[in-house]
Amino acid sequence: MTQMLELPAPAKLNLFLHIVGRRDDGYHNLQTVFQFLDYGDQLSFKPRDDEQLILVDKDSGIANADNLVMKAAKLLYQQAKKRCAHLPGADITLTKRLPQGAGLGGGSSDAATALVGLNYLWNQPLTQSELEHLGLQLGADVPIFVHGHSAFAEGVGERFTDITIDTPYYLVVKPKVSISTAALFRHPALQRDCPLLNTDSWQQADTCNVFEPVVCDLYPEVAKLRDRLLQYAPTRLTGSGACLFARFDSLDAAAQVQRQFSELQSFVAQGQNRSPLIRTLTQY
Repeated sequence: MTQMLELPAPAKLNLFLHIVGRRDDGYHNLQTVFQFLDYGDQLSFKPRDDEQLILVDKDSGIANADNLVMKAAKLLYQQAKKRCAHLPGADITLTKRLPQGAGLGGGSSDAATALVGLNYLWNQPLTQSELEHLGLQLGADVPIFVHGHSAFAEGVGERFTDITIDTPYYLVVKPKVSISTAALFRHPALQRDCPLLNTDSWQQADTCNVFEPVVCDLYPEVAKLRDRLLQYAPTRLTGSGACLFARFDSLDAAAQVQRQFSELQSFVAQGQNRSPLIRTLTQY
C-alpha cells in the first residue's frame, strides 16, 4: 500500500456557461466547457493504523464537519468499506491556494482529489464512474475534477464529452466581493433559454457566461474590473464568479498585465486538457 500521497486539486475555468432550461427538480440544465489550470490547492494523504479520518486544514476557515474534503472522505469510506475487509483510516492535510467563492471550483476540486486520492490509497475499490457518481452527491462541479479531462458538459454539469482545446495562459483576478450563487440563480434577469449548442461545432465567439451581466449589474466592482481587463485581452467571468479570467498567448504577456492589478488577488496559469490531478497520480 502507498504510504504517502501528495496530489494537486487544480482550479477550473468555465470557458462559457449557458443555461438551456429548467428541470422538474428545480435545477437548471447547463451547457459549458470545463478547462483545468496548472494552479490550485494541495492535499496529502497518509494511511493510519486505526479507522479514523483526520483532516488538518489551517487555511480555509471551514469547520471540518462542513468541509467538503471530510464529507468526501466519509462518503467514500462508507462505500469502500462494503468491498474491503480491512480499510485503514487516513490523515489528510489540505493546503489552500485558491480563493473561496471564486468560480474556480476550489472546494469541489478538493473534494474530488480526496475521492481520487483515498480511492488510490485504498487500492481502488471504486471505479472512476462510481467516483463521479459519488462526487455528484457532494456538488455539481465535483464530477468534472474526478473525470480529469477538459470536456463539453451538459445536464447539471455532470455529462461529459471529452474535447481537446487550446491551452493558452490565463490571468485570473478576484475582485473584492463575495457572490451568492443561489441568489444569482433566482435573479429574474438571468437568461435561462440559451439555444442548444452542438458538442462538435461550438465556437467560443458564439458563447457567453449568462451570469456575467447579472453579476456586473449587482456588483459594480466586477464590472469595473472586467472593463479594465478588456483593455488588455479577451475577458470573461468563470462560473458564477467572482473571478474573471483574461486570455493571453504567452506567460510573459499575462505576467506583465498581472502587475497592473497588484492591489487584487490574482495568479497566472496555463490551461490544461488533462487534469494535473490525474497526471500526478500516474507518477505513483
